[in-house]
Amino acid sequence: MNKRNHLALLLLWVIFGTALRFLRLESLPPWTDECATIAFSLGNGFHSVPLDRIISADVLLQPLHPNSANGIESVVNSLFEESTHPPVYFILTNLWMRLFSPGSELASIWVMRSLSAVLGVISIPIMFVFGCFAFRSSLIGQLSAAMMAVSPYVVFLGREARHYTLIILLVIASLSCFIQGIRSIHNQQPLSRWIAFVWIAINSLGVATHYFFVLSLGAQGLVFLILIWQQLRKNKSVLVQPYWRIIWVVGLGTLIGCSVWLPALQNIYGSEPTAWVSDGKPSLAPILRLLLWTMSMLFLLPSASTHLPMVIVVISGVTSILFLLWVMPKLLSGMQIQSQYTDANLVIRYLNIYVGGAIALFLFFTYILGMDLTLAARFQFVYAPAVILIVAAALGGCWQAVNKKISQKPLRERQTDSISLTKVLTTPLVTVSIIWLMAFLGGITVVWNWGYLQNHRPDILAPIIHNQSQAPVLIATTHKHHGQTGRMIGLVWERQKFLDSSINNQNWQFFLAHRNPVTRDYTQAVEKLQAQLPQLPKPLDLWLVDFRAPIDLASQNCFSEQKSRQSAGEYRYQHYYCRS
Repeated sequence: MNKRNHLALLLLWVIFGTALRFLRLESLPPWTDECATIAFSLGNGFHSVPLDRIISADVLLQPLHPNSANGIESVVNSLFEESTHPPVYFILTNLWMRLFSPGSELASIWVMRSLSAVLGVISIPIMFVFGCFAFRSSLIGQLSAAMMAVSPYVVFLGREARHYTLIILLVIASLSCFIQGIRSIHNQQPLSRWIAFVWIAINSLGVATHYFFVLSLGAQGLVFLILIWQQLRKNKSVLVQPYWRIIWVVGLGTLIGCSVWLPALQNIYGSEPTAWVSDGKPSLAPILRLLLWTMSMLFLLPSASTHLPMVIVVISGVTSILFLLWVMPKLLSGMQIQSQYTDANLVIRYLNIYVGGAIALFLFFTYILGMDLTLAARFQFVYAPAVILIVAAALGGCWQAVNKKISQKPLRERQTDSISLTKVLTTPLVTVSIIWLMAFLGGITVVWNWGYLQNHRPDILAPIIHNQSQAPVLIATTHKHHGQTGRMIGLVWERQKFLDSSINNQNWQFFLAHRNPVTRDYTQAVEKLQAQLPQLPKPLDLWLVDFRAPIDLASQNCFSEQKSRQSAGEYRYQHYYCRS
């Protein structure tokens, strides 16, 4: 295939990837973390939202209003005061918002998400270059780009106003240097100083974008530890060789570049915004979740049990298992074929160790340190590009094996055995096409919000509140940190769709019952809510949403027809009717 055809094919993958990332981009209201992205990127934070008092929907939306007086310094300050994230992506988002939506009254969720989507599209040609570089094969480069374009997991990350598509680009860049570093040791040739400098810069920028990038560095470190152990068995003085000394320089430079974030990293553990990763109990669930997240990098069928009929979820599950049983032998066979080539075998071996090391780190944090990093699919960005590249290499192995088999046939046999030749030619094409099509269907699943990858869904609960309420609405929730504020903002955002399309435009108000930082309970906040309820005109529809505290509403003449709390879009709620 000539250069022009390669560019045309790569353009096709970019078109598919762009469509999956931008189609229905603003179909969902912002969820908790996206609200945080918007507020912190605007330099606002959430301190402007009053707690323990009844507030209007407009007051709740204040953090999402651009303020021309807030610059980069405000962005950094709000992050350090209220968040647990480093500033690079939020600064970039601030500049993006100023460029594409200056002076708007309320931040545009489409503009906010479009930055992540654009970075996701950029990752497609970057993955092509990565595949070509890693395996010195344009075929594997094309397969890598094709899978990157439609991977349900990567599409999911590319449709959220979060920093995960940017960090994936940095993971790819770091892994490229990592592979070159492995080659330099294998060939006993020092890594160039220029590549070493770039590698250090990428690693430092990665940690400044997302702290969990250290897991990628940790997995790379585990690979080098294995290499050290292997080579020390043969030569005790190997580690002082020039090709190892440059690796030590990269390690030291990375450590220095990342050390500025050590105080922030220490503050993450035990902080309120990250406490949810410590809520789980030791079980097999984390291992099963890791399997699901890894599978979703390749395929994902409709499986959102919270809002899809169970029969569809069951059919999707059975189909997924059957597909996995069908595809795994083919991928393993493809990897074995690739392993026949020395350089490809080297890359596959250490990429597999890297992925295994990353998963081992996730399990270590989960089972040993009590921080379940498997609870969120988005954290698996650490090894997603490596998994996609390994899959592309396996598919390339299958393809190359067939071409080699054809080329070894005598010319006369190739000319006369047309039926057999056609069968051989179509076999890898069918295999690759089915695998790519399954990934593409997974991308469609994400676009239409049918996958299990979804988070809190205000678009499901807000219509329930709107349709069941006939009087003014008060929504109360217990509050630990800005995460709960974001969940309420999502409901307000979705409510705006009803304002011009319905005659039943209720007045929605909110009460954020903040947990006492000393006693760590909600007693005082609940008392304030009970004191303020009589001041509201009746009748009133009171909705307790994710309200995790006991409260006596019968004394307020508020009663519920529901015997227990209901669930909708990952929210837990109960509806009360308050009368005079």
